[in-house]
Amino acid sequence: MGDLDAVLAAIDAANTEDPNTGTDADGRDHPEALLYGLRMSAELHRLFGDDVSEVLKIAARGQHIERWKVERSSYPEGRAGYLAWRRDQARAHGERLGALMAEAGYASDACARVGVLLRKEGLKRDAEVQMLEDTICVVFLKHYFPAFAAKHPEDKVLDIVRKTARKMSAEGRARTLREFDLPDALKNAFQIN
Repeated sequence: MGDLDAVLAAIDAANTEDPNTGTDADGRDHPEALLYGLRMSAELHRLFGDDVSEVLKIAARGQHIERWKVERSSYPEGRAGYLAWRRDQARAHGERLGALMAEAGYASDACARVGVLLRKEGLKRDAEVQMLEDTICVVFLKHYFPAFAAKHPEDKVLDIVRKTARKMSAEGRARTLREFDLPDALKNAFQIN
């Protein structure tokens, strides 16, 4: 394997350049991509412990590496534009992380694997892709959902929650119901058979 600490430090250094800011639980502002990466690492560890692959740790920390460089507004409005932007971002993030990993001594198969995780290839079939997706969903619900819900109509919020729940594993959905105090309409979205 390569040098995990060097890759995580390189991701954090890159994300420190994010001109957008987010506020942590203590009310302090940080570059948004850096804050997101730290939240992803913390939730990955909380949900799955430390016994996960280094590639998964890198994918979680760097999922939004330099995301601000390609703004959503540079793509057409609507679902097709959003999906194209998201697909292109996942590809670019995988390439960027793969390059950082190569610099830190990781083998080419590990560098390619991080792209698979970020592109979510094998969702519901690949355990690591699913762990990453569950982590992403929990971070969204824990840190970003309240602000999202406040800006959108109830039907759109419910639609997003349904889509989020469908992407999660059964254990991830069950854990969400245990950990989050959701209104009944949103709880129902997580009760998928």
